[in-house]
Parts: sequence; structure tokens; C-alpha cells
Amino acid sequence: MRVALFVTCVNDAVYPATGIATVRLLERLGVEVDFPAAQTCCGQPQFNTGYRRETEPLVRRTTRAFEGYDYVVTPSGSCAAMVRENYPKFGETELPSRTYELTEFLVDVLGVTDVGAYFPHAVTYHPSCHGLRVLGLGERPRKLLEAVKGLDLRELPGAEECCGFGGTFALKNADVSTAMGLDKVRNAKSTGADILCGADNSCLVHIDGILRRQGAPVRSLHIAEILASTEEEPHV
Repeated sequence: MRVALFVTCVNDAVYPATGIATVRLLERLGVEVDFPAAQTCCGQPQFNTGYRRETEPLVRRTTRAFEGYDYVVTPSGSCAAMVRENYPKFGETELPSRTYELTEFLVDVLGVTDVGAYFPHAVTYHPSCHGLRVLGLGERPRKLLEAVKGLDLRELPGAEECCGFGGTFALKNADVSTAMGLDKVRNAKSTGADILCGADNSCLVHIDGILRRQGAPVRSLHIAEILASTEEEPHV
């Protein structure tokens, strides 16, 4: 099985620990992971803003970068959704059929929910819109979290409500975006959890900004970093 990591722009530039955790996790499960250096942006920001012509060369570049791999795994539901839902609109490409968000790859391809993780913290889970509504991740992330040793999973009120980020939506509609983020943060704090977990750092950067400005006793963390944590190598 040849697997390539599609790390995404946000993780590469802002959250490299998520990419590292993804590789650690997959290798612990016996998967050989490559990192194609030619990968760049998948084109989602351009496509969502209406710049289809500017998106097309990024689609071609990404498709070429991941040629020859059995699977392409990404710790981002939004970027996986871009490839799966929108790449076919640019012509024939088989990349969508080989592209998986991390949690669905673990559950659907590797067939595991207990990945041997250890994370002794109270955690609440926020499902991002792309993972929830486009990819249909459903209970996969929750099943993985429920199997983590020491983890106390708390139910998040209004979990299926958008956090308000929405990429360029947060810039074009800042007041509405902030109000939605405040609702999400209020619900997260009500759980008493130490960690607000998600599978998309683009959502988490929005939520985390509000948490930090409030000085809230909750921090955000990508699910890959929780699943990569073990008793021998705990997440710090």
C-alpha cells in the first residue's frame, strides 16, 4: 500500500504538528507514508471565491503530485471535500476516488477504531461542516475518540452548528462569523472539557482565536494529535 500525505496549506504554514502527528499515527499502524514535495494549494480558496480559471492549474498540479499512490490521506475534511466534490468539474481525474480524510481512512480503509492512543483529558468534539455535510464522516471521529485510553468525551451542545469560519465567509461577513464562533465557544466551555477537538484546523483556528482572546480554560487540538498520543510518547 502506497500512501501519500496531503498536508494542506493551513497545516503546512500554521499547524505543522498536525502533519507530523498524522505521519506518526499512520506509521504506528504499519502504513508507509510518503510526502510528495510538489504538492501546493488544492485550489479551494480560489474555487470558493469564484476564480475557476485560477483554480484549474492548481487542480492539474495536485493531480500530478499524487500520481502513482494507492491512497492520498489528508487531515482536513475541507480539502478532501474540495478534491472529491469539485475536481471532477475540471475534467476526468481519478484522484477523488483515492483521496480520504484521515478519520475515514482509519475506519474505512484500515478498519480500525482503536489506534492505541492515550490521552487523559476531558475532550469535546466539533464536527466541521465539510466533514459532516459533504464527506459524511458521521460517527467515525467519535468512535476513534471513544476508543482512546484515558479520554473523557463530553457531548458538545449544538455540535452540528457551523463555527462561523467558512473560509472567506469569515472575512466577508466578519460580524456574523464572530457571533457564530462565540456561540460555539460558549457551548464548548459549558461541557467543562479541557480540549475542543476537531478534524479541520481551519475551523479550529477560528475557534481558538476566540478562546485565546477570552482567556478561556479550553484549548483546541486536531484529532490527529490526540490519536498520535500514546503512553510512551504522550502529547505535550
